[in-house]
Amino acid sequence: MEQVVRTSLEGDIGLIVLDNPPVNAAGHGLRAGLVAALDRLVAEPAVKVIALYGAGRSFIAGADIREFGKPPRDPWLPEVCNRIEDCAKPVVAVLHGAALGGGLEVAIAAHARVAIRGVALGFPEVTLGVLPGAGGTQRGPRLAGVAAALDLITTGRRIGAEEALALGLVDRVAEGDPRTVALAAARDVLDGRLTARRTRDIHIDPDREALETTKQTLLHTQAHLFSPHACVEAVAAATLPLPEGLAKERQLFQACIDSPQRAGLIHAFFAERAVAKIPEAAATPRPVTRIGVVGAGTMGAGITTACLLASEPVVLIDSAPEALERGAAAVARNLDGAVSRGKMTPAARGAIRLTTATTLDALAGCDLVIEAVFEEMDVKTATLRGIETICPGAVIATNTSYLDLNVMAETLADPRNFLGLHFFSPAHVMRLVEVVVADATAPEVVATGFALAKRLKKIAVRSGVCDGFIGNRIMSAYRRAADLMALDGTPIDAIDAAVRGYGFAMGPFEMGDLAGLDIGWAARKRQAATRDPATRDHGALADRLCEAGWLGRKTGCGWYDHSGDTPVPNPALPGLLREIQQAERITPHILDADEIITRYETAMIAEAARVVEEGIARYPIDIDAVFLFGYGFPRWKGGPMHRADEIGAAALVARIARLAQDDPKGGWQVPAILHCMAREGGSFAGLNIGR
Repeated sequence: MEQVVRTSLEGDIGLIVLDNPPVNAAGHGLRAGLVAALDRLVAEPAVKVIALYGAGRSFIAGADIREFGKPPRDPWLPEVCNRIEDCAKPVVAVLHGAALGGGLEVAIAAHARVAIRGVALGFPEVTLGVLPGAGGTQRGPRLAGVAAALDLITTGRRIGAEEALALGLVDRVAEGDPRTVALAAARDVLDGRLTARRTRDIHIDPDREALETTKQTLLHTQAHLFSPHACVEAVAAATLPLPEGLAKERQLFQACIDSPQRAGLIHAFFAERAVAKIPEAAATPRPVTRIGVVGAGTMGAGITTACLLASEPVVLIDSAPEALERGAAAVARNLDGAVSRGKMTPAARGAIRLTTATTLDALAGCDLVIEAVFEEMDVKTATLRGIETICPGAVIATNTSYLDLNVMAETLADPRNFLGLHFFSPAHVMRLVEVVVADATAPEVVATGFALAKRLKKIAVRSGVCDGFIGNRIMSAYRRAADLMALDGTPIDAIDAAVRGYGFAMGPFEMGDLAGLDIGWAARKRQAATRDPATRDHGALADRLCEAGWLGRKTGCGWYDHSGDTPVPNPALPGLLREIQQAERITPHILDADEIITRYETAMIAEAARVVEEGIARYPIDIDAVFLFGYGFPRWKGGPMHRADEIGAAALVARIARLAQDDPKGGWQVPAILHCMAREGGSFAGLNIGR
């Protein structure tokens, strides 16, 4: 414990330094050491004030993730915070680096707080399906007021030192190293220049308006979630005497713990970290100082923006001057939008280094080049060969969504330098990048792809080569299920509504109109020769729309008519549908919302299981990350593989068997891996163990 928490004396000041690398997580050793240190300094007659600060990068950056899912060990954090507040000698906390979650709860239990400029403060617990359970919902409102506390606690957003001072969460903002600031703050407490008080003694008004406004907002924006609503109820108890408020907080915290959403959110938390553990992690990434992007369309402009937002110099190439001009203008709009939203400073905007050109020669000197040209194999391979000629030895990446990287690699002189970097649109907004590893890709090139994604503040997931990689391959399967339901007569707006009810922001037909129906049309044409003739043609209705020129929002009409203020289903759909149903002898039947979700979810899980089975995704949690960060899968459900384990392999096998019986040509087949799990009692979570 002495290694984690140390004490020292400076005259009448007792110092407690927290030293639990790398971020001073509030694990058992730190908690026990902190209580012991308080007892030691309280018993020391010479000590008149205690100053608490962190060594290394942070004050306390939050809970110790190694303790997640384990039984709590005394002293638990609520007890530690109460001991700090009850301390007979004034305690001042000095915050630097990060004071998040339990770290901020420790701080607001102290009698005074000094924030070192640059610190990040916040209550992120709601993102993990719980609420601040060590007094955050009770002491936070007493210091910052009910409205501000509700904002911080229900959103999990982080704030800086200046905002924390304005809200009253801290008493002073300072600069300097934590120990020096701690000594100065302690001396000011003794001299009366910094007021020390117990947070529990602060009385606040109920602020019923703020409570009701937040409650109604959450009912409209986060109706599916449990913990944000529990947060509101807990904050409402902050007007009670502290012991009663803490008891209510503890009751609601336990209800969050017992919610199945917590398990999904914790799984999502770990998924973001697990995907970085790749076989090539030990390889040294190549240095990248200048990036080239070829193709100034939607994806090229988005990728360029993402790189520029990370202060990476970029050369943007497009052989068509008009396209290049449009792409550069789109990049400028994206950057200006980042400034207006506070994501970029005007000074950083002015320092942007973007070069544009119409020939590949301008790529000379680039360390990494990403092609984002038309999704056609001959076009891409010609572009890749041209890049390699201009930039020998550079890392060359393709942003293809579906095409075979191994075929592309065969055309290159050195395929070891080649990989896929599959960004998602809009590329400067979406967090996911699939790093697609071809047969010949060198380990250090894979590592370079992951390193670039990290610099761009994106989440990289390793994928093998197949049609659609991880995400688009699985999406094709559940999109197929949606198309077949529509062909059988279930209205498209009913399907979209059911999928939104499941937790997605948009349904499949709404998303199709947003992306453009021509993308799927091109994929179906490309796959037509290999389509199993024993299965139904799910794209018949979509193809008819495309043939009529209805390609979605960009043409004003697709699945929906977008000419009015509110999109409505394309009025031509019923007539087209009747023609197809008559030609294919389909007996119309309409599915209810539960059956829509059963088919949609099961198609997703079944194809995801095959992706694991074939090794395209190395672990099930990789698939969960892809869908959480790239496809809008509801975070509180944890991802398709987490959801599969909740349903159970045996139940899924029974589901698929029933669907195959209902629709023999619907392509419903039980993956071998599910058969095995149902027989032997395995799970996808079990396959993640040891990662």
